[in-house]
Amino acid sequence: MRLLLHVEGAAVLALSLFFYGYSEFSWILFLILLLVPDISMLGYLLNNKVGSNLYNFFHTYTTPIAIITFGIIVSNHTVLAVGLIWSAHIGMDRMVGYGLKYPTEFKDTHLNRV
Repeated sequence: MRLLLHVEGAAVLALSLFFYGYSEFSWILFLILLLVPDISMLGYLLNNKVGSNLYNFFHTYTTPIAIITFGIIVSNHTVLAVGLIWSAHIGMDRMVGYGLKYPTEFKDTHLNRV
């Protein structure tokens, strides 16, 4: 099961990179924004529950898919680029084994214990 989730993450990362490059968006913007979702880890400074909820919000595919869809509907290239970068970040995390967090502690994820 875990291997399947790693492969799924790699596929999402690859597709995000493909569509980002195909759209000829800025790779400098990509590098600048790639790790921005990890700022959500600061929620752990308050407590594990807030940290895991904030982290999980920024590390589920729902939000970037909504942003990508909105970017396509309104033909806004910046919004579309941000959504693709965000989905690439999540795919990258899943590919290397970082998963959604349980409220017990930061190291407890749905993929494994980090």
